[in-house]
Amino acid sequence: MGRFNLFIYVFSLSVGIFFFSDLASAQLRQNFYANVCPNVENIVRNTVTQKFQQTFVTVPATIRLFFHDCMVQGCDASIVVASTPGNTAEKDHPDNLSLAGDGFDTVIKAKAAVDAVPSCKNKVSCADILAIATRDVIALAGGPSYAVELGRLDGLSSTSASVNLPKPSFNLNQLNSMFASKGLSQADMVALSAAHTVGFSHCNKFSNRIYNFSRQNPIDPTLDKQYAAQLKSMCPVNVDPRIAINMDPNTPRHFDNIYFQNLQQGKGLFTSDQVLFTDSRTKPTVNLWATNSQAFEKAFIEAITKLGRIGVKTGTNGNIRFDCGKFN
Repeated sequence: MGRFNLFIYVFSLSVGIFFFSDLASAQLRQNFYANVCPNVENIVRNTVTQKFQQTFVTVPATIRLFFHDCMVQGCDASIVVASTPGNTAEKDHPDNLSLAGDGFDTVIKAKAAVDAVPSCKNKVSCADILAIATRDVIALAGGPSYAVELGRLDGLSSTSASVNLPKPSFNLNQLNSMFASKGLSQADMVALSAAHTVGFSHCNKFSNRIYNFSRQNPIDPTLDKQYAAQLKSMCPVNVDPRIAINMDPNTPRHFDNIYFQNLQQGKGLFTSDQVLFTDSRTKPTVNLWATNSQAFEKAFIEAITKLGRIGVKTGTNGNIRFDCGKFN
């Protein structure tokens, strides 16, 4: 094959891949179920509200489940599938073992509620239910509500080996690279990071920042000193691994832009949080959104909508699972 022909082949192949990806996400639309299950969003919202009233953990658990699902093989509810003797599923990868059960429970209960309506039974995907539930928990926690694009099919595979997620220790280059590989911009990454305004983390995810950051500085110098002392008191050496710390020390039960104000004060829990303020490339965005909640909410809605378009399954690449936790 000549060099020119090889170039044309490779170019055509790459265009074809992106074109197919665009076609897949193009099938997403609001009111996708208008003709088969027109009340689906109200059904899911009622279930999510009941779960929220039982425990606030529903909020961060569902948001994190959606993110971990979409960032691995796309938004196809593959994160919900249970392992079998012959396959270790995504949910049992080490990075997913800390996913709170309340997120899975929210999806399973919402699916049951939807399928209890005869016209809706086996018509709505688990992937779409998770997308709707994510919007609903954000709104219940005081965050922005937004129209959810629907029309995803559920994935046909789920493997632990496919999991590759951002690490708490990531620097900005690593964060940008991983998000860019999913079609997300730096601004999208910063906006989505603000989901850490709710939820919690176990001590081992950030203990290096308060005990052995470096030989010269056992404590990460970008951490506020009082905040570091507070973290050490809550996470002593050999702490019970089940102990969890709020990601946002100020408003941990409210989805808001205080996350960015915390970063300005050196109170980002993870390295990957604090770097958004210490790196000059993202610092202006942090400063803007710390003082302008409307600008942040607009950016967040755009970012989470784009997140929901990743790896959408269509045609024979997916189906609608009868049980979200196992393949048909």
